[in-house]
Amino acid sequence: MDALHTLSLKETLQALNDGQVSSLELTRAYLDRIEKLEPQLHTFITLTPELAISMAEAADEKRSQLKKNGASMPALLGLPMAIKDVLTVNGVRTTCGSRILENFVPPFNATAVQHLLDEGMVVLGKTNTDEFAMGSSTENSAYGVTHNPWNTECVPGGSSGGSAAAVAARLAPAALGTDTGGSVRQPASFCGVTGIKPTYGRVSRYGLIAYGSSLDSAGVLAHSAEDVEIIFRLMAGFDQRDSTSIDRPLEDAGCAKASDIKGLRVGVPREYFIEGIQPEVEARVREAIAVLKEQGAEIVEISLPHTEYALPVYYLIAPAEASANLARYDGVRFGLREENGGVIDMFSKSRGKGFGPEVKRRIMLGTYALSAGYYDAYYGQAQKVRTLIKADFDQAFERVDVVAAPIAPTTAFKIGGHGDDPLAMYLEDVFTLPANLAGVPGLAFPVGFDGQHLPVGMQLMGRPFQESTLFRMAHAYQLATDWHKQSPSL
Repeated sequence: MDALHTLSLKETLQALNDGQVSSLELTRAYLDRIEKLEPQLHTFITLTPELAISMAEAADEKRSQLKKNGASMPALLGLPMAIKDVLTVNGVRTTCGSRILENFVPPFNATAVQHLLDEGMVVLGKTNTDEFAMGSSTENSAYGVTHNPWNTECVPGGSSGGSAAAVAARLAPAALGTDTGGSVRQPASFCGVTGIKPTYGRVSRYGLIAYGSSLDSAGVLAHSAEDVEIIFRLMAGFDQRDSTSIDRPLEDAGCAKASDIKGLRVGVPREYFIEGIQPEVEARVREAIAVLKEQGAEIVEISLPHTEYALPVYYLIAPAEASANLARYDGVRFGLREENGGVIDMFSKSRGKGFGPEVKRRIMLGTYALSAGYYDAYYGQAQKVRTLIKADFDQAFERVDVVAAPIAPTTAFKIGGHGDDPLAMYLEDVFTLPANLAGVPGLAFPVGFDGQHLPVGMQLMGRPFQESTLFRMAHAYQLATDWHKQSPSL
């Protein structure tokens, strides 16, 4: 049998079900690979080898009992996975990449995590992230920088850079991430893997430690659309503990229909192919669109005219929500506490020491946007323009089934490449922010490489709650290409 880490998630599950490998053997294989490669990549904040071994042993015992009784198996029984360190796992340290939560151990599971645990998932550990998911490079983590497996001098993207790098380096067959402004899709592009940002409300946000409450989505990263869809369908569903969760049944699996995409209409927005985009990125994306055309899709040029406003709108709305959400970290109830002077002194010293510079920058931006005299001019106006951005997508989806576009203007940049220029970093998200503002689903997948052999990704965005169409089209592309099967040499 091939090295276990080279199997796809679907193949791994088949090997488990056929008895070709035990969960314990599989988990140990991944832990051994993590031990070997983690020092040069730093994809994890917290590894849980003892927990993983005990969960794997329990999974093997459960499989044996269920087989004896002729009972059906949980869908993921014995499958190791990694979890981004902004999703709570009961009894496992959850830091959000921040010193302010350095010793926080939650007493409950995030709903998305619980769904997968119910299906038999084994937890390998918690992956590195930009602090409170605020960043596009995983350089903002208080626990060090994650390195891109394709070139360890480059960033893996962010904020789910630890999860994307872990999947790309085959330290886990799949990992959970979150996407507030592109934090699943952009690192998927930089690391050459596949990742989904679901429709807002499709996957519960309960236990997802909030950055921007009207923008956050929990997603999945794996090697192929087929693998991602397996995990997504198990995570999704209504949760009464999340007031933004929407009770809507899942459509039939999209990958199963990938053999026929004839007649599906792919919109190509002219606003996403702009001056300044890396020529090789545009070339690879246009080549991928041509492959979809060869598979029978109809290509339609469209316009999303308010795209240029997405960046300023996002960086008013998201910091404003972050300012409100992060007010709870005050040194009183949980997290870091600096015991000096009075209460106000404790607040300011705890937050001053606990938060990193990017989080402080966004809190200040958001507090200013919400302050008396400025609310209507900034936050209120941004919400009005957000409505126009959503209307662009609504009108586009009257003409097309999906929208195809680049994910980032460039491939992965060097660690430290944006230095102290926050605007340059914010511009990394210029193509991913609109989907979050409009609440529509987005699926990222690899479509080739640039001249430095760094991955290029493309995203498909779809109608709300029609993730299956995205999976169907991406799987059709992956049946015709093998970019998703490429792995870095480590």
